[in-house]
Amino acid sequence: MSTKAKQAAKARQEQQSRQFRQGDAPYPEAPPAEQVVVRLRPHARVLFWPTLLLFAVCGATGYFFTNLPEPWQNTLLIWVAVVAVIVGCLLPLGFWLTHRYTITTRRIIFRRGFFVRTRQELVHSRGYDVSVRQNWLQSLWRSGTVRIDTGLEHPLLMKDVPNPELVQQVLHELMHSSRTVVTGAQRQQSSMSPDTAPWSPR
Repeated sequence: MSTKAKQAAKARQEQQSRQFRQGDAPYPEAPPAEQVVVRLRPHARVLFWPTLLLFAVCGATGYFFTNLPEPWQNTLLIWVAVVAVIVGCLLPLGFWLTHRYTITTRRIIFRRGFFVRTRQELVHSRGYDVSVRQNWLQSLWRSGTVRIDTGLEHPLLMKDVPNPELVQQVLHELMHSSRTVVTGAQRQQSSMSPDTAPWSPR
């Protein structure tokens, strides 16, 4: 190799070394952006009895109102109907709406609570065991409870969600993909470390 070629190669190595120290060296590719895979709630059949109660209260109120002998009895009927609708219909609906599970490409998010809200997260790269539990009623409605064991004392539960077998399959695939991405990023980062980079100063 000629002297000019050696000097040019040395200059390139020195420039690359300065770029690496200054943070201009190429870094491993950023992981893909997080995307929502699915949002879940408990099966809507839990609203069957509240809906039936709503129709019954409305029908009974419409039938007996103005037919009672005393005015105060009509007023009491209205108050009883309002309380029954709030306690038996609106509260169950509110609890159902605030009980949510969100599965993204990176994690699982558990949200629940009406008066006191709770949020828990579990990243797929951590690793976990997924199992499905169904009783005869859940099997009839194609729902079930997805149990996620993380090695902690209490497992995380996705209670009475639709299509639990499909949820289990999706979680397995996301966990495998997340671990593959993390392992590849770690290997690429270790190969770019100053100790192994070809342009690192000796």
